[in-house]
Amino acid sequence: MKTKIKKGDTVAVIAGKDQGRKGKVLRVIPTDGRVVVEGMNIRKKHVRAKRANEKGQVVQQPGPFHISNVQLFCEKCSSAARVGIIQEGDKRSRICKKCKATL
Repeated sequence: MKTKIKKGDTVAVIAGKDQGRKGKVLRVIPTDGRVVVEGMNIRKKHVRAKRANEKGQVVQQPGPFHISNVQLFCEKCSSAARVGIIQEGDKRSRICKKCKATL
């Protein structure tokens, strides 16, 4: 699955329990069509103690979203926007469909 969202992009969540929030993409999983967004979709993971005198703990980690539930966030028009691709010579760049700003 080819995706227009890349690691480090700012995205807005458009569906689910974190709807309306925005965050930075930590990881993209293109084979499953999922993205991990910083501070969203928090999951609890129980971690076993590694040494004898250490305690086990519960760690909170962000879980993956389906890529259809996030949309790239445009800083210029300050809203979630659809993404288009234009080609200038050999270089391809992503643009906001609303304000035509380069993302």
